Amino acid sequence: MKILQNVRKVPAGMMVVPMVLGSLINTFVPEIVKIGSFTTATFTSAGTATAIGIQLFCLGTTLQLSDMPKVLKRGGLLLIAKFIIGAAIGIAIGMLCGKAGFLGLTTLAVISAVTNSNGSVYLALMTEYGDETDCASMALLSINDGPFLTLVAMGASGLANIPLVALVAAVGPLLMGMILGNLDKEIPKFVAPAGTILIPFVGFCLGAGIKLTNLVKGGFGGILLGLICCLVGGIFIVACERFIGHRPGYAAWGVSTTAGNAVAVPAAVALIDPAWAPYESVATAQVAAAAVVTAIMVPFITSWWAKKYGCPKYPLAGQDFGKENVI
Repeated sequence: MKILQNVRKVPAGMMVVPMVLGSLINTFVPEIVKIGSFTTATFTSAGTATAIGIQLFCLGTTLQLSDMPKVLKRGGLLLIAKFIIGAAIGIAIGMLCGKAGFLGLTTLAVISAVTNSNGSVYLALMTEYGDETDCASMALLSINDGPFLTLVAMGASGLANIPLVALVAAVGPLLMGMILGNLDKEIPKFVAPAGTILIPFVGFCLGAGIKLTNLVKGGFGGILLGLICCLVGGIFIVACERFIGHRPGYAAWGVSTTAGNAVAVPAAVALIDPAWAPYESVATAQVAAAAVVTAIMVPFITSWWAKKYGCPKYPLAGQDFGKENVI
Protein backbone atom coordinates (compact mmCIF):
# COMPACT_ATOMS: atom_id res chain seq x y z
CA MET A 1 0.00 0.00 0.00
CA LYS A 2 1.34 3.41 -1.00
CA ILE A 3 -0.08 5.28 1.98
CA LEU A 4 2.54 8.03 2.18
CA GLN A 5 2.48 8.61 -1.57
CA ASN A 6 -1.30 9.03 -1.54
CA VAL A 7 -1.23 11.33 1.50
CA ARG A 8 1.25 13.61 -0.27
CA LYS A 9 -1.16 13.99 -3.18
CA VAL A 10 -3.60 15.78 -0.86
CA PRO A 11 -2.97 19.56 -0.52
CA ALA A 12 -1.00 19.93 2.73
CA GLY A 13 -1.72 16.24 3.22
CA MET A 14 0.94 15.65 5.87
CA MET A 15 -0.95 18.02 8.15
CA VAL A 16 -4.54 17.81 6.89
CA VAL A 17 -4.95 14.02 6.63
CA PRO A 18 -3.76 13.27 10.21
CA MET A 19 -5.87 16.20 11.46
CA VAL A 20 -8.98 14.75 9.82
CA LEU A 21 -8.21 11.29 11.24
CA GLY A 22 -7.71 12.77 14.70
CA SER A 23 -11.01 14.66 14.49
CA LEU A 24 -12.87 11.52 13.34
CA ILE A 25 -11.54 9.55 16.28
CA ASN A 26 -12.29 12.37 18.71
CA THR A 27 -15.85 12.67 17.38
CA PHE A 28 -16.86 9.02 17.23
CA VAL A 29 -14.51 6.87 19.37
CA PRO A 30 -12.47 9.21 21.61
CA GLU A 31 -12.09 6.56 24.30
CA ILE A 32 -9.65 4.46 22.24
CA VAL A 33 -6.88 7.05 22.65
CA LYS A 34 -7.76 8.12 26.17
CA ILE A 35 -6.47 5.02 27.92
CA GLY A 36 -3.62 6.92 29.52
CA SER A 37 0.20 6.83 29.46
CA PHE A 38 2.05 7.34 26.17
CA THR A 39 -1.00 6.69 24.00
CA THR A 40 -2.95 9.61 25.46
CA ALA A 41 0.12 11.85 25.50
CA THR A 42 0.84 11.16 21.81
CA PHE A 43 -2.57 10.84 20.17
CA THR A 44 -4.78 13.39 21.94
CA SER A 45 -4.80 17.16 22.24
CA ALA A 46 -2.75 16.72 25.43
CA GLY A 47 0.33 16.42 23.23
CA THR A 48 -0.31 19.47 21.04
CA ALA A 49 1.70 22.06 22.96
CA THR A 50 4.70 19.75 23.36
CA ALA A 51 4.75 18.71 19.69
CA ILE A 52 4.46 22.32 18.48
CA GLY A 53 7.12 23.49 20.92
CA ILE A 54 9.59 20.87 19.69
CA GLN A 55 8.78 21.74 16.09
CA LEU A 56 9.43 25.44 16.71
CA PHE A 57 12.72 24.61 18.42
CA CYS A 58 13.85 22.52 15.44
CA LEU A 59 12.86 25.26 13.00
CA GLY A 60 14.71 27.82 15.10
CA THR A 61 18.00 25.98 14.69
CA THR A 62 17.90 26.63 10.94
CA LEU A 63 18.04 30.41 11.46
CA GLN A 64 21.77 31.05 10.93
CA LEU A 65 23.03 34.61 11.35
CA SER A 66 24.78 34.51 7.95
CA ASP A 67 21.45 33.83 6.24
CA MET A 68 19.54 36.49 8.12
CA PRO A 69 19.70 39.41 5.63
CA LYS A 70 17.88 37.58 2.80
CA VAL A 71 15.63 35.65 5.16
CA LEU A 72 14.67 38.82 7.03
CA LYS A 73 14.02 40.72 3.81
CA ARG A 74 11.76 38.09 2.27
CA GLY A 75 10.32 36.36 5.29
CA GLY A 76 10.07 39.55 7.30
CA LEU A 77 7.99 41.27 4.63
CA LEU A 78 5.61 38.31 4.44
CA LEU A 79 5.40 38.06 8.23
CA ILE A 80 4.66 41.76 8.71
CA ALA A 81 2.16 41.90 5.84
CA LYS A 82 0.33 38.84 7.15
CA PHE A 83 0.22 40.32 10.64
CA ILE A 84 -0.94 43.76 9.49
CA ILE A 85 -3.84 42.51 7.35
CA GLY A 86 -4.99 40.00 9.96
CA ALA A 87 -4.80 42.47 12.83
CA ALA A 88 -6.43 45.25 10.78
CA ILE A 89 -9.42 43.15 9.72
CA GLY A 90 -9.90 41.62 13.16
CA ILE A 91 -9.49 44.83 15.14
CA ALA A 92 -11.81 46.71 12.78
CA ILE A 93 -14.50 44.06 13.25
CA GLY A 94 -13.94 44.10 17.00
CA MET A 95 -14.22 47.86 17.24
CA LEU A 96 -17.31 48.07 15.03
CA CYS A 97 -19.18 44.90 16.00
CA GLY A 98 -17.75 43.86 19.35
CA LYS A 99 -16.57 40.41 20.42
CA ALA A 100 -19.48 38.66 18.65
CA GLY A 101 -18.31 39.95 15.26
CA PHE A 102 -20.58 39.93 12.20
CA LEU A 103 -22.49 37.32 10.19
CA GLY A 104 -21.73 34.87 12.98
CA LEU A 105 -17.98 35.33 12.44
CA THR A 106 -16.38 36.14 15.79
CA THR A 107 -13.62 38.69 16.22
CA LEU A 108 -11.50 36.09 18.00
CA ALA A 109 -11.80 33.72 15.03
CA VAL A 110 -10.81 36.41 12.50
CA ILE A 111 -7.64 37.48 14.31
CA SER A 112 -6.72 33.88 15.16
CA ALA A 113 -7.08 32.72 11.55
CA VAL A 114 -5.85 35.62 9.43
CA THR A 115 -2.71 36.38 11.45
CA ASN A 116 -1.66 32.72 11.27
CA SER A 117 -0.26 30.79 8.30
CA ASN A 118 0.26 27.08 7.76
CA GLY A 119 4.02 26.56 7.79
CA SER A 120 3.84 23.03 6.44
CA VAL A 121 1.83 24.19 3.41
CA TYR A 122 4.25 27.09 2.84
CA LEU A 123 7.33 24.86 3.05
CA ALA A 124 5.84 22.27 0.70
CA LEU A 125 4.98 24.96 -1.86
CA MET A 126 8.36 26.70 -1.62
CA THR A 127 10.13 23.37 -2.07
CA GLU A 128 8.24 22.96 -5.32
CA TYR A 129 8.30 26.55 -6.63
CA GLY A 130 10.78 28.59 -4.57
CA ASP A 131 14.47 28.54 -3.65
CA GLU A 132 16.58 27.95 -0.53
CA THR A 133 15.90 31.42 0.87
CA ASP A 134 12.16 30.96 0.50
CA CYS A 135 12.38 27.66 2.36
CA ALA A 136 14.62 29.11 5.06
CA SER A 137 12.06 31.86 5.63
CA MET A 138 9.75 29.24 7.13
CA ALA A 139 11.72 29.43 10.37
CA LEU A 140 10.93 33.14 10.62
CA LEU A 141 7.36 32.69 9.43
CA SER A 142 6.83 30.02 12.08
CA ILE A 143 6.41 32.93 14.49
CA ASN A 144 2.91 33.38 13.07
CA ASP A 145 2.22 29.63 13.08
CA GLY A 146 0.62 29.62 16.52
CA PRO A 147 -0.63 32.04 19.17
CA PHE A 148 2.20 34.60 19.32
CA LEU A 149 1.10 37.23 16.77
CA THR A 150 -2.57 36.73 17.65
CA LEU A 151 -1.76 37.55 21.25
CA VAL A 152 0.29 40.56 20.16
CA ALA A 153 -2.55 41.88 17.99
CA MET A 154 -5.22 41.44 20.64
CA GLY A 155 -3.04 42.75 23.43
CA ALA A 156 -1.85 45.82 21.53
CA SER A 157 -5.36 46.68 20.43
CA GLY A 158 -6.78 46.43 23.93
CA LEU A 159 -9.18 43.69 22.85
CA ALA A 160 -7.54 41.32 25.32
CA ASN A 161 -5.35 41.55 28.39
CA ILE A 162 -2.20 39.67 27.37
CA PRO A 163 0.74 39.56 29.85
CA LEU A 164 4.23 40.08 28.39
CA VAL A 165 5.41 36.79 29.90
CA ALA A 166 2.81 34.92 27.82
CA LEU A 167 4.25 36.44 24.64
CA VAL A 168 7.81 35.49 25.57
CA ALA A 169 6.70 31.95 26.45
CA ALA A 170 5.06 31.51 23.03
CA VAL A 171 8.27 32.24 21.13
CA GLY A 172 10.74 30.77 23.66
CA PRO A 173 11.40 27.44 21.88
CA LEU A 174 12.13 29.23 18.60
CA LEU A 175 14.65 31.58 20.24
CA MET A 176 16.35 28.75 22.12
CA GLY A 177 16.71 26.77 18.90
CA MET A 178 18.14 29.78 17.10
CA ILE A 179 20.75 30.36 19.84
CA LEU A 180 21.94 26.74 19.85
CA GLY A 181 21.88 26.51 16.06
CA ASN A 182 24.26 29.45 15.80
CA LEU A 183 26.59 28.20 18.54
CA ASP A 184 27.02 24.79 16.90
CA LYS A 185 26.47 24.33 13.16
CA GLU A 186 26.03 20.56 13.64
CA ILE A 187 22.87 21.03 15.70
CA PRO A 188 20.66 22.16 12.76
CA LYS A 189 21.78 19.12 10.73
CA PHE A 190 20.85 16.86 13.62
CA VAL A 191 17.47 18.28 14.71
CA ALA A 192 16.05 20.12 11.67
CA PRO A 193 14.60 16.95 10.05
CA ALA A 194 12.57 16.36 13.21
CA GLY A 195 10.60 19.53 12.49
CA THR A 196 9.25 17.97 9.31
CA ILE A 197 8.72 14.56 10.88
CA LEU A 198 6.58 16.13 13.61
CA ILE A 199 4.11 17.70 11.14
CA PRO A 200 1.72 14.69 10.99
CA PHE A 201 1.89 14.29 14.77
CA VAL A 202 1.03 17.94 15.27
CA GLY A 203 -1.81 17.53 12.78
CA PHE A 204 -3.20 14.49 14.58
CA CYS A 205 -2.98 16.16 18.01
CA LEU A 206 -4.78 19.23 16.69
CA GLY A 207 -7.45 17.06 15.09
CA ALA A 208 -7.84 15.16 18.35
CA GLY A 209 -9.05 18.41 19.88
CA ILE A 210 -11.71 18.96 17.22
CA LYS A 211 -15.16 17.43 17.02
CA LEU A 212 -16.86 17.34 13.64
CA THR A 213 -19.97 18.72 15.31
CA ASN A 214 -17.99 21.91 15.95
CA LEU A 215 -16.89 22.02 12.29
CA VAL A 216 -20.53 21.83 11.25
CA LYS A 217 -21.30 24.54 13.76
CA GLY A 218 -18.60 26.68 12.13
CA GLY A 219 -20.52 26.32 8.86
CA PHE A 220 -20.89 29.47 6.78
CA GLY A 221 -18.75 31.47 9.18
CA GLY A 222 -15.84 29.06 8.80
CA ILE A 223 -16.05 29.07 5.00
CA LEU A 224 -16.31 32.87 4.97
CA LEU A 225 -13.31 33.08 7.28
CA GLY A 226 -11.29 30.87 4.94
CA LEU A 227 -12.18 33.06 1.97
CA ILE A 228 -11.24 36.22 3.88
CA CYS A 229 -7.89 34.75 4.86
CA CYS A 230 -7.07 33.39 1.40
CA LEU A 231 -8.49 36.08 -0.89
CA VAL A 232 -8.62 39.35 1.06
CA GLY A 233 -5.49 38.61 3.06
CA GLY A 234 -3.74 37.01 0.09
CA ILE A 235 -4.29 39.91 -2.27
CA PHE A 236 -2.90 42.36 0.29
CA ILE A 237 0.20 40.22 0.95
CA VAL A 238 0.82 39.71 -2.78
CA ALA A 239 0.62 43.48 -3.30
CA CYS A 240 3.20 44.01 -0.54
CA GLU A 241 5.55 41.38 -1.96
CA ARG A 242 5.32 42.71 -5.51
CA PHE A 243 5.49 46.47 -4.88
CA ILE A 244 7.68 46.53 -1.75
CA GLY A 245 9.73 43.35 -2.11
CA HIS A 246 9.80 43.43 -5.94
CA ARG A 247 9.16 39.68 -6.08
CA PRO A 248 6.61 37.80 -8.25
CA GLY A 249 4.20 37.01 -5.42
CA TYR A 250 4.18 33.21 -5.32
CA ALA A 251 5.54 33.17 -1.75
CA ALA A 252 2.81 35.59 -0.66
CA TRP A 253 0.13 33.16 -1.78
CA GLY A 254 2.04 30.46 0.08
CA VAL A 255 1.38 32.19 3.41
CA SER A 256 -2.26 33.03 2.65
CA THR A 257 -3.46 30.09 4.72
CA THR A 258 -4.82 29.53 8.18
CA ALA A 259 -2.46 27.45 10.28
CA GLY A 260 -3.60 24.10 11.56
CA ASN A 261 -2.03 25.25 14.84
CA ALA A 262 -4.40 28.23 14.82
CA VAL A 263 -7.18 25.87 15.90
CA ALA A 264 -5.63 26.01 19.37
CA VAL A 265 -5.30 29.81 19.43
CA PRO A 266 -8.83 30.71 20.63
CA ALA A 267 -8.34 28.44 23.63
CA ALA A 268 -4.96 30.03 24.35
CA VAL A 269 -6.47 33.52 24.25
CA ALA A 270 -9.44 32.50 26.41
CA LEU A 271 -7.08 30.92 28.93
CA ILE A 272 -5.13 34.16 29.28
CA ASP A 273 -8.18 36.48 29.09
CA PRO A 274 -11.35 34.69 30.38
CA ALA A 275 -13.53 37.42 28.85
CA TRP A 276 -13.19 35.56 25.56
CA ALA A 277 -14.21 32.17 26.99
CA PRO A 278 -17.85 32.38 25.76
CA TYR A 279 -16.61 32.69 22.17
CA GLU A 280 -13.93 29.99 22.33
CA SER A 281 -15.88 26.99 21.00
CA VAL A 282 -17.44 28.85 18.06
CA ALA A 283 -14.13 30.51 17.16
CA THR A 284 -12.33 27.15 17.31
CA ALA A 285 -14.82 25.59 14.90
CA GLN A 286 -14.59 28.53 12.49
CA VAL A 287 -10.78 28.53 12.54
CA ALA A 288 -10.73 24.76 11.95
CA ALA A 289 -12.98 25.15 8.92
CA ALA A 290 -10.84 28.03 7.61
CA ALA A 291 -7.69 25.90 7.96
CA VAL A 292 -9.20 23.21 5.74
CA VAL A 293 -10.59 25.71 3.19
CA THR A 294 -7.26 27.53 2.81
CA ALA A 295 -5.21 24.32 2.76
CA ILE A 296 -7.21 23.24 -0.28
CA MET A 297 -7.35 26.59 -2.11
CA VAL A 298 -3.86 27.99 -1.60
CA PRO A 299 -1.79 25.23 -3.31
CA PHE A 300 -3.84 25.57 -6.50
CA ILE A 301 -3.65 29.38 -6.48
CA THR A 302 0.09 29.35 -5.78
CA SER A 303 0.76 26.85 -8.57
CA TRP A 304 -1.18 28.93 -11.11
CA TRP A 305 0.42 32.21 -10.00
CA ALA A 306 3.98 30.82 -9.93
CA LYS A 307 3.71 29.54 -13.50
CA LYS A 308 2.01 32.69 -14.79
CA TYR A 309 4.27 35.29 -13.12
CA GLY A 310 7.42 33.23 -12.67
CA CYS A 311 9.33 31.56 -9.86
CA PRO A 312 12.78 29.96 -9.43
CA LYS A 313 11.54 26.59 -10.70
CA TYR A 314 9.52 28.10 -13.58
CA PRO A 315 11.26 31.40 -14.49
CA LEU A 316 9.89 33.62 -17.22
CA ALA A 317 12.09 35.14 -19.91
CA GLY A 318 14.36 37.78 -18.42
CA GLN A 319 13.82 36.81 -14.79
CA ASP A 320 16.96 36.38 -12.67
CA PHE A 321 16.18 34.86 -9.31
CA GLY A 322 19.78 35.25 -8.22
CA LYS A 323 18.84 38.88 -7.56
CA GLU A 324 16.18 40.16 -5.15
CA ASN A 325 14.55 42.48 -7.69
CA VAL A 326 12.94 40.26 -10.31
CA ILE A 327 9.89 42.26 -11.44
